[in-house]
Amino acid sequence: MDETQHSPWRQPLVWLVAGIPTVAVIALAWMVFIAAGPGSTDTVDPAVKRTAQIQTADLGPDETAAKLQLAALLRVDGEQLELLALHSGFDTNTPLKLLLRHPARADLDRDFLLQPGGAGWRVDAPALELGHDWAMQLQPQDGKWRLQGRLPRGQLSARLQPTLPQ
Repeated sequence: MDETQHSPWRQPLVWLVAGIPTVAVIALAWMVFIAAGPGSTDTVDPAVKRTAQIQTADLGPDETAAKLQLAALLRVDGEQLELLALHSGFDTNTPLKLLLRHPARADLDRDFLLQPGGAGWRVDAPALELGHDWAMQLQPQDGKWRLQGRLPRGQLSARLQPTLPQ
């Protein structure tokens, strides 16, 4: 009989006993990352009407924005937010409401009233946290149309556009 000592790592059974649980833990971590990653907890802001078992949301403002071909660019400029129109359908003399929604905590949501001035609209935004994504919604005060977008973590600008195709 051969009585030389072999390393246990040279045995296929040891690799099965250690490898299968290791692969399962790695796969679990990947699935959790995908499930909890960006966009997994998007907030839904529009009022939803429930009729029997059907939920309906008012898409009129989104349709209006698509028909007017509205789009805008939001820039974080130090302690200010600046909004620039990308198409000419905006009324440049009226203030606009900007709603920033935290992905998980409603108590951190921020609402701003952007005032016209210069090349677009501006508002002071002291201590705006850029360490996470923001779901954005832009609309006039009468709610006639609505643009939506996402400001990714750490970025200083994002595009707002209609959610419905043009």
